[in-house]
Amino acid sequence: MDIIFLRNLKIDTIVGIYDWERRIKQPVILDLEMATDIKKAAATDHIDDTLNYKAVAKRVISFVEDSEFELVETLAERIAEIIVNEFEVPWLRLSLNKIGAIRGARDVGVLIERGNKV
Repeated sequence: MDIIFLRNLKIDTIVGIYDWERRIKQPVILDLEMATDIKKAAATDHIDDTLNYKAVAKRVISFVEDSEFELVETLAERIAEIIVNEFEVPWLRLSLNKIGAIRGARDVGVLIERGNKV
């Protein structure tokens, strides 16, 4: 199994349960690990033969910027569904960090895995 990853993808969105959180965009940080097979792309040296991480990033950024969820769990699940279904990724590990959500903690969030390890 090969992994293509994106780390520290910072996106502003509305996420939270409190009234003040529903009025302002807050940053979330995503780390993505996506299973793929890079052998064909390595042989052809062509972008069409691999998972295009720029396309994944653009799609995720667009979705997250336009979303308004109460829970980071829901946001993470929807992002995972997009990546697995639209980009045909067989396995994904996604970390969603809502930085500063808890006083005294720098990072707080969720880490999920979806799909089947290949």
